Amino acid sequence: MDTINNLKSELGGKIANADSMDDLEQIRISALGKKGQITALMKNLSALDPEKRKAAGKELNILKQVISSLLDSKKNDLENISLESRLAEENIDITLPIRPEEIGTIHPISQTTDELISIFGEMGFVVAEGPSIEEDWYNFTALNIPVDHPARQEHDTFYINAKKDDQRMVLRTHTSPVQIRTMQSQKPPIRIIVPGRTYRCDHDATHSPMFHQIEGLVIDKTTHMGHLKGCLIEACRTFFGMDELPVRFRPSYFPFTEPSAEVDIGCSFKGGTLKIGEGQDWLEVLGSGMVNPNVLENCGIDSNEYQGFAFGMGIERMAMLKYGIPDLRTFYESDLRWLKHYGFQPLDIPSLVGRAGL
Repeated sequence: MDTINNLKSELGGKIANADSMDDLEQIRISALGKKGQITALMKNLSALDPEKRKAAGKELNILKQVISSLLDSKKNDLENISLESRLAEENIDITLPIRPEEIGTIHPISQTTDELISIFGEMGFVVAEGPSIEEDWYNFTALNIPVDHPARQEHDTFYINAKKDDQRMVLRTHTSPVQIRTMQSQKPPIRIIVPGRTYRCDHDATHSPMFHQIEGLVIDKTTHMGHLKGCLIEACRTFFGMDELPVRFRPSYFPFTEPSAEVDIGCSFKGGTLKIGEGQDWLEVLGSGMVNPNVLENCGIDSNEYQGFAFGMGIERMAMLKYGIPDLRTFYESDLRWLKHYGFQPLDIPSLVGRAGL
């Protein structure tokens, strides 16, 4: 009995003085483990006579329960101490101001697309869309592009092995196939604007294998070259925000328009710096022309009764000119620093309303 009482006092003192969970675990093992002190005493009971074994066994069971209870109580105390220590270390000062939130910006391509859609939308154009993977007929043949044209060669165009009606499929090289699909599905008058991704085998500071275009198409019985010029002059002046921006039409050639014209805007290149709207230099910004009668006939429209005009421009190019972005490749690098510098907050979109004479 004296041994049990001494052991109870000894273990109780050790448990009370334990200051970590590791120390407490070592005490538990030394007392109740397979080779622990209490376990050893329990094994020695078999050497006692029955009466003493019964009394000693009862006392050892009580000791075991007491030590287990002390261990559990001390474990709870140590866990509470640890929790309080963590709470003190991880305490948040709610009086501090909140961290500023990062505000996203509108990508220059999205901004420029919305601006151009808004400008032409006020002229009565509606947005039309079509597939990025096109049939050769829609992308080339229907647009009066001959079989031996360089644009149809492998070095210029992304072809896909899949075929439809014995024709190879192609990643569209322009958004003009949407014009063809619209002319096939709608009766004139037609007035559409077609923004979207396009694809060509080219990659440098001013070209990308994937880029964006926006094209326009007008088909009716009375539209003529004067309407084309008036439309594009006002669009350019509104987009660049210059009422007196010089705009000229230079004769050119496109298989799908006749006559065709490149559209240039006045600028200056003095000192290696581009300034739009001043100086004696010119800069090409888009292509245009009256729709070729062959294209109308390919779409089932009588070219003797209907005519119209079409135009197209690169959205990245327009954004680079207006916002001073020097390299096309940076549009697709997903650099947050670049996006913060060139990105836009929601802004008012350029409008024809309020312009002189409108």
